[in-house]
Amino acid sequence: MNRSILTPEQRAAYDRDGYVMVRGLFDPEEAKLLQQAMETDPQVREHFYNRKDAQGLATRMALWNHPGDSVYGLAARSHRIVDTMESLLGGEVYHYHSKLTAKEPFEGGAWEWHQDYGYWYNNGCLFPLMASVMVALDKCTKENGCLQVLRASHLMGRIDHGVIQGSQVGAEPTRVEQALKHLETVYAEMEPGDGLFFHCNTLHRSDQNRSPNRRWKVLFCYNAARNSPYIEHHHPFYTPLEKVSDAAIKEAGLKFASGSGDTFLKTFVNPPELKKTIEL
Repeated sequence: MNRSILTPEQRAAYDRDGYVMVRGLFDPEEAKLLQQAMETDPQVREHFYNRKDAQGLATRMALWNHPGDSVYGLAARSHRIVDTMESLLGGEVYHYHSKLTAKEPFEGGAWEWHQDYGYWYNNGCLFPLMASVMVALDKCTKENGCLQVLRASHLMGRIDHGVIQGSQVGAEPTRVEQALKHLETVYAEMEPGDGLFFHCNTLHRSDQNRSPNRRWKVLFCYNAARNSPYIEHHHPFYTPLEKVSDAAIKEAGLKFASGSGDTFLKTFVNPPELKKTIEL
């Protein structure tokens, strides 16, 4: 049974454009719980690291592989998310990883054009049977560096990726330049609790945050169970995902991650396959 929260029109938009916006994916109470957890959970705070852009401005990040029972882990395991991902990817999925990206006022860094599968391909995932949902924790606008997506770019297939400048990996610039001539750049402006589902081959980027308003968001990323990597990497092989009811988020309240924190990555280093430098 298809339990996706997407309407037929939204599903058609995802297939056509490579992304779809769902307003109010999490209601204000749920969005506030997610925001507070990201701000105050010791495991998140202890595992922040920076990824710098070409000008040296940084986005602060925290990344974890297994969702667990924290309020944000329950959100990643909720029926509204997982059932929708299973509909989009055509079968059982598992949690590939989640991450917080935090752009602070006046100094949050930019992200270059890239595809998530540009990285995940090198992790041993054979097929682009992968997708993410980005959930806004703050109001996301052009001014504070909201996500930009290139409409229908997922239809281009995977593009070669390499180190652009600083520590970031981006898509091959000449091909991106040509894509920009043909496809529409869309600014994904969002309110807290809004969600953007997007295909792993959708090109996306974001500007620096030069505004007085911070821009925090959390991403939940999924892989099809039948697409488990064939090599061991920094993200997990297939592990069964136990879904929880949509009510579990409010029932849990402000619940933090438990355990030793081993599921969090202490830092993130580009794998050898992505350390080649490509010219701008």
